[in-house]
Amino acid sequence: MEKWDILNADGEPVGKTTLRGKCNLKPGEYHLVVHIWIVSSRGEFLVQRRSDSKKLMPGEWAATGGAAIAGEDSYTAANRELYEELGIPSNKQTLKKLTRIKRRNSLLDVWFINTDVASEKLRLQDDEVAEARWVSRSEFDAMIKDGLYHNYGKEYFDTVFEKIDEQMGVTV
Repeated sequence: MEKWDILNADGEPVGKTTLRGKCNLKPGEYHLVVHIWIVSSRGEFLVQRRSDSKKLMPGEWAATGGAAIAGEDSYTAANRELYEELGIPSNKQTLKKLTRIKRRNSLLDVWFINTDVASEKLRLQDDEVAEARWVSRSEFDAMIKDGLYHNYGKEYFDTVFEKIDEQMGVTV
């Protein structure tokens, strides 16, 4: 059973843990979640479809990532999730934190990596990822609009795309 650190609103551990699936966080208590956005030098997004066997959001196209396990900081969790789910190695120079979003009982740290890894070089984690592919920004926008990609909310996407554009040097 996966153990999570319980954090305060500032993201600091409060000295307690909780078990995944048995998590009854009180107001003001949070757990850490990471999303990793993978973008090519051509501005394409690497999207992944969750395994059909997942309890939460089975078969949905969604962000790479997951919950930090007890003892992990945000970078360590993002680095682990990226490698476990897709086989993409990263380091502190290539994996960059974009922002933190407070959502219900989670602190969601959004990370970014710019890589041109070929689809056939990916190593998908079978119990997590059913498939992955590169899509253009317009294809990605259409996936969101058509409900094919998990709807994290307009504010989330606006923030993430603004931060990615900054990283990629895109001026709007």
